[in-house]
Parts: sequence; structure tokens; C-alpha cells
Amino acid sequence: MSQTDSAEFIAGYPLKAHNTFGFDVRAQWACRIEREAQLMTAVRDPRAAGLPRLVLGGGSNVVLTGDFAGLVLLVALRGRRIVSEDADAVYVEAAAGEPWHEFVAWTLSQGLPGLENLALIPGTVGAAPIQNIGAYGLEMGERFASLRAVELATGEAVEFDARACAFGYRDSFFKREGRDRFVITSVTFRLPKAWEPRAGYADLARELAANGFEANGKQPDAQAIFDAVVAVRRKKLPDPLELGNAGSFFKNPVIDAGQFEALKSREPDVASYAQPDGRVKLAAGWLIDRCGWKGRAMGAAAVHERQALVLVNRGGASGAEVLALAQAIQRDVLARFGVELEAEPVCL
Repeated sequence: MSQTDSAEFIAGYPLKAHNTFGFDVRAQWACRIEREAQLMTAVRDPRAAGLPRLVLGGGSNVVLTGDFAGLVLLVALRGRRIVSEDADAVYVEAAAGEPWHEFVAWTLSQGLPGLENLALIPGTVGAAPIQNIGAYGLEMGERFASLRAVELATGEAVEFDARACAFGYRDSFFKREGRDRFVITSVTFRLPKAWEPRAGYADLARELAANGFEANGKQPDAQAIFDAVVAVRRKKLPDPLELGNAGSFFKNPVIDAGQFEALKSREPDVASYAQPDGRVKLAAGWLIDRCGWKGRAMGAAAVHERQALVLVNRGGASGAEVLALAQAIQRDVLARFGVELEAEPVCL
């Protein structure tokens, strides 16, 4: 083992800068991972024996309800490159620690469209497959080619294709069976050469129209969509650096057609989106807003005044307080609509 592959253990490590809610909690031990070999050095260290492990990238999808009595692996692997191409697509690889938004911007700078609808989503490249991030008509899984992950129990590097990742709506193998077993180290994306704009979402279409697109048949290019997505997200969502949050806190629930018809008879204006399998996706933000939660607070934890899907830390809130707020919202939505809301972030 080279000296650079050794893992430095830091005791009592502060995690405030490593979670976008800004919770002031600490890890018993932390290791910064800049090379893949350091992963195994860290987990085999006697100080980590028997301890739970937590992998953190940007910390944009986690609610830390207290100090973490274990080993936190801070994934800081960097690098991005064009790997190959075929007749239909160009393949690009990014290390897991690359900031997601910066990576999306880089692909466009290389003349490679395809990820622009996912601009300004917080977090890292390595977290993107875990959550199967999505926005404005695109899910990451549609552009996914493969990923490389290290199995912590064996130290073996394993390649996963899309089928092995078992992507679902804000879901994957790594969020379920693979959780705590694997650390993603790099992801490869397939960016199609035959690119077509996706601009059907109302907010995005309005922003593009305001910028002169769609008029006289003028179609937006990928950079225009990227810019419009950034503008829309900045209008609707608070910057985690200014107001602690983890983006959308709840998944949009999907219900069967019968349940939807019964709901629509009681709530004729319910916001909904028909799904290809006959089920119906509901807008969680609409449900929360109708229950009167937009802008309300419980202590320093609150629902954002412009977007009911976003829970925020107004300053000094604990993870337990945010979790209590989320549970109160879930109870109210279930009582009024008969619909269960599921949290997107992992709550520890």
C-alpha cells in the first residue's frame, strides 16, 4: 500500500458543512476518500471495527438527527472524461465526488447535450444513481450507461448496468438492498447524438417563452434549456448555502386509478399526471399546500413559503425537529386525502 492510499481518521469531525440542511452534528470518526484504494484502508482500520458507516458526498439527501456514532466516509473522488462513442451516443464518465451541477455544465461545454434538464440539482455525481434524480421531464436513469462501485465487505470493484441498478421513481438498488454495502466511485452516462429538447413542463415552457423560444417556431437548444431550468429552480427553491434544505423533501405519490377517481370526486381540482401504466401521480406540493402547511413552522424547522415540497432550517433547527415537521405533514395529508407521503431524503 502506498502512503497516499492510507486513510486519515479524524475524531469528532463536524458535519455541518457536509449536509445541506446545515445541522450542527459530529461524526465519531471521518475519513476523506480521494482515491478508491483509501476506501478499503478506512473500513479495515481497527478503529472502524464494528462501527456503522455512512457515505456522504454533498449531503443533499440526508437528515442527520444527531451525532453519528460511527465512521463517515467523505467521498471526494474527482475527475471527468469522454470515454468513447458509437453511432448513436457519446459516453462520459465522472468520479463520484464531482459536483453534479458542475458536471452537467461541463458536458454542455463539450458540446454534449442530454443532461440539461437536471441542472442545479444539489449533490454529487455518485449520489445521482442512488436517488435516480429527476426533474422537468427527465430522469437520470434515461441517460445512465453504467457505474463502478466498491463492495465494502470484500474490497471488490463491481460494474453495474442499468438493470442491476433497478432504477425506479427516486429509487434504486443502492437505496435498498445495496445500502451500506457499496460505495459508488464513478458513473458513466450515455448522451444521445440525436438530441431533442424536452421542454413540456409548464414552468420550463413559460421561462423559455419569456426568453423568446417557441415563438415563430424557434426551438431551444440544450444551453437554453439549461439556463431556463436554472432560472426556474432559483425562483422556486432556496439556495442551501443561504437557507438549509434538502430540495424536495417528499416524493410525488403514485396511486391507482380507482383511488384517484375517488379522490377527484372529493377534490375536483387535484393536481395530477397520468402514468403510462394507468396509475396517477399526484403533486405532493399541492397536497401539502391544501393542508395549510406552506410557510408554517415548528420551531426553527419550516415549510418554505414559495414551495411546499421544501422543508427548511431557518437557523439552529435539529434533524429531529425537521423530522417531526415532516411527520406532522404526513399525518395531515393522510387524514385529508388518504394518501401516504414518502420522504425522499434518508433519515438517520
